[in-house]
Amino acid sequence: MSGKRTFDDEKALESAMGVFWKKGYAGASLAELTQSMGINKPSMYRTFGNKEALFLKATQRYIEKNAQPHFVHLQQEGIPLAQRIKNYMTSVVSDQCTAEDPKGCFIFLCQGEIASGDMPELPSNLLNQASQKIQDALVDIFTDDPQAIKLGLNTRAQSIALCIATTLRGTASMARAGVPLSELKTVIEHSLRGIGLS
Repeated sequence: MSGKRTFDDEKALESAMGVFWKKGYAGASLAELTQSMGINKPSMYRTFGNKEALFLKATQRYIEKNAQPHFVHLQQEGIPLAQRIKNYMTSVVSDQCTAEDPKGCFIFLCQGEIASGDMPELPSNLLNQASQKIQDALVDIFTDDPQAIKLGLNTRAQSIALCIATTLRGTASMARAGVPLSELKTVIEHSLRGIGLS
């Protein structure tokens, strides 16, 4: 019985994700992680591996649980392009402002640590891939969508995708600073007008 696991892996990983989301990779100490997860260090290493391995698992959980669900708004049938983009951006920003999790965006926060050299290579690659996936999804929409083509937005697909991704990175920072969703929604409106979708 001594080897029987006495904690919930999923809940522990969710707690670790919250610590990394709040503190970043470098700022999250093993003591903070294990305390939040409700386990000791040997249990953490045995179940999740070292800090880097734990971060990789927490990042993948964030991608699957918090990032990927927003993409469904881009593919909704029977909804005009402008509304789909607005719905997508509003969904992302709403998540950035939720009181249930740390404010902002896990991906953008931790990606900011890469330049410091404190982020190991594998986590850096995963964060960059997750960030690039956002732009790639937007490029695909503005390149292939019939409404985008009709409006001539397909000729600017790359720059429009970059504009939206940059806007969402900015709203993540402002949400983390305490700016409410009601105010950040106006940023979405200005962004859509700048693109030509208002």
